[in-house]
Amino acid sequence: MKTVIITGASRGIGLATALLFLERGWRIITCARGDAPEEAQTNKNWLAHIPTDLADADSVQAFITKVLGLLDGAPLHGLVNNAGLSPKTPFKERLGCLNGDLDAWRDVFEINFFAALRLSRGFASVLHNGRGSIVNITSIAGHYIHPFAGSAYSISKAALSAMTREMAGEFAALDVRVNAVAPGEIATSMIQPEYEALIPRIPLDRMGAPRDVASTVYYLCSDDSNYVTGTEIWVTGGQHMY
Repeated sequence: MKTVIITGASRGIGLATALLFLERGWRIITCARGDAPEEAQTNKNWLAHIPTDLADADSVQAFITKVLGLLDGAPLHGLVNNAGLSPKTPFKERLGCLNGDLDAWRDVFEINFFAALRLSRGFASVLHNGRGSIVNITSIAGHYIHPFAGSAYSISKAALSAMTREMAGEFAALDVRVNAVAPGEIATSMIQPEYEALIPRIPLDRMGAPRDVASTVYYLCSDDSNYVTGTEIWVTGGQHMY
């Protein structure tokens, strides 16, 4: 039985991804700032949910240490760096280049970028043992100016896209594949009513569902993609073409 770690798994895309892996017979270990979702209490293959502040390096290291103890030498087959932060200013404005506290920018980069790097490094050896796969969740906002996503979020996701490429080159020596999934407008709690205005820009004429992203993540962790690395897959309903 294969094992995957999924960050930010208490809701939205992370929760949908966790549930899909469980359906496909994987064991999962998850983390989020919040407590375990209800589903974690009812499935024996949900091995652990560990509350973790991914913006804090010590908390990330504590998570890595706990998981390695839980694995007890067993291989890891997947790491899904899903957790993300997209804050607004106190006036609900986008966190842009000309406004907003730079400490808020640092928080965004800690969660959206550095946490993925720390976790990938921390689990490199057990991923090597499992000939595993890392999947980074990027965003359409990392490639285009987005009307609602802030600059800090967008730039952190662009950096994560670039890191995916660099990681793919380096982790190949460990027989670990590294890819990314770039969602567009996905119907989660991050989506506000104003996002409805973006639907006419989407060729499929609807927002995506968390399951749409989860199934792509699963593909990139499965044996069906065992010759795929350094790739970023768009899950946007075609929005990225315009």
